[in-house]
Amino acid sequence: MKEYELTVLIHPDLEMNLQPTADKLKALVVDNGGKIIREANEGKKKLAYAINAQEFAIYFFFEVELPAAAPAKISSVLNITDEALRYLLVSKDERKAKAELKQKARKPQEEEKEEEE
Repeated sequence: MKEYELTVLIHPDLEMNLQPTADKLKALVVDNGGKIIREANEGKKKLAYAINAQEFAIYFFFEVELPAAAPAKISSVLNITDEALRYLLVSKDERKAKAELKQKARKPQEEEKEEEE
């Protein structure tokens, strides 16, 4: 399975009752054979431009692992979902993730060297 990042902009009128929408998004991933690695509700933010006459949206971010056919199925469902103003599903760059892990591993070593000096 390949890792993806899914960002969904939710209609701001649903702000008071977000749990059903969040559960629906999680179920969409799991029902298509995926696994949620990390999820975050980024909160309500002002959009750069109006989408469907809405100036604000609630941002949901997921890191997921999906089988090959799942991204197309998830995209088709999110295209017709009224709660989602916009979504973005992109594959995660594995080289970038490896580089970040190496950099994190180096930081403690660099701090130890600075303390010795």
